[in-house]
Amino acid sequence: MCKKCETNTVYEFTNKRKLCKTCFIKWFQKKFLYTLRKFHMIKKNEIVSYENKGDFRGVVLQELLEIFAEKGAIKLVKFSNKKKTDKIAVSETSDTISNNIIHNLIKGKINVKEDLPVYGKIIKPLYLFLDKEVLLYAKLKKLKFKEIKSNEKKDEISEFINNLEDKHPEVKHSIIQSYSELVF
Repeated sequence: MCKKCETNTVYEFTNKRKLCKTCFIKWFQKKFLYTLRKFHMIKKNEIVSYENKGDFRGVVLQELLEIFAEKGAIKLVKFSNKKKTDKIAVSETSDTISNNIIHNLIKGKINVKEDLPVYGKIIKPLYLFLDKEVLLYAKLKKLKFKEIKSNEKKDEISEFINNLEDKHPEVKHSIIQSYSELVF
């Protein structure tokens, strides 16, 4: 049961704290705004472009940026090379970034700043979210997206990281945090 609402839970954190649907959506949106603030991703009145590929990450990014734009903080445009934009938002999550970090470390590329939350004009507002959190948000908000084909094979390293995350939650966040400390 959600402690605040005393209703059925949809998500449980590693510290056993549980959230209902309403509390999870509020938490998710609050964490999105926290991510923007923490990494100084967007300044007031900037023009932000994004690309929605139709997957769950893309539709959630679009939804959250539209909510942020409705408050009048930014101007939002769909991605196009012809339009002048201040920032380009990409839909990378902790899952995609941690996989990329490990792959780069194995290849010997240690100082790759592309995996940071802000890299030039490119920002990653979903930087602190796991795929399972983003997917749950999309389903709870009933957003339409293309399902990912589960029969696609992932490489051994990605499977290893996913198995590690199952056994030891927060590993992907730890990879990202350690990498950020290493690069800075």
